[in-house]
Amino acid sequence: MPTPCLACPLRARRVFAKLDQSEIRAIQRFKSGELRIGPGTPLLLEGSNSPQLYTALSGLGLRYKTLENGRRQVINFVFPGDFLGLQAGMMNEMQHSVEATTDMTLCVFNRSEFFRFFGANPARAFDITWLAAVEEHFLGEALASLGQRSGLSRLAWAITRIYLRQHALGQVDAKGGFPLPYRQQDLADALGLSLVHTNKTLAKLRERQLVSWQEGRMQVHDLTTLADLAGADLEAELVRPLL
Repeated sequence: MPTPCLACPLRARRVFAKLDQSEIRAIQRFKSGELRIGPGTPLLLEGSNSPQLYTALSGLGLRYKTLENGRRQVINFVFPGDFLGLQAGMMNEMQHSVEATTDMTLCVFNRSEFFRFFGANPARAFDITWLAAVEEHFLGEALASLGQRSGLSRLAWAITRIYLRQHALGQVDAKGGFPLPYRQQDLADALGLSLVHTNKTLAKLRERQLVSWQEGRMQVHDLTTLADLAGADLEAELVRPLL
């Protein structure tokens, strides 16, 4: 059975902005159902004109672009609470692809109702604008990381960002462990590094006893030192809208 919006487990997390019951019921009316997909399943394809928009309810995925030579550039990773398909909603086609990394459950919204919903609920339109602005900020930060950070600092930055996101979602245990089911190749693609360089850099972080990664689980042993190495601030995750 689809998860009622009033009982959404994500809304209990402090990282998501609180809404009153009438606002949540309006989102429930906009929601058309739920979709469950398995690892490796494409959700949105670059160049496609999807009739649906999605919010990731559970599971992890990734966004990526495919270049003309067939190589893939990972743009970023998908976490619960992320809103997917906005490009198709605003530009008539996706400019990147989205794929599930784990089993995922997604809330489904009909794109044909997109503007009607925002016309009736202008605060939600502002929420989408906020999410787009944060996404733009993240991409700028990622570009600066690729252009100015060393391979070691890039990897430390990525792990720090993922840690903070997972912590906000309640996925980090008391010892600093959290799910990281991505491949080393995914991290390498996201950071503009070769797989060999990524493997060697992870080994350096492990030798410094900062992180360990095995069987789909990352353990951060010293977050402060890792963040210093990345040149990143350990700020709490911004309170985010949830559609």
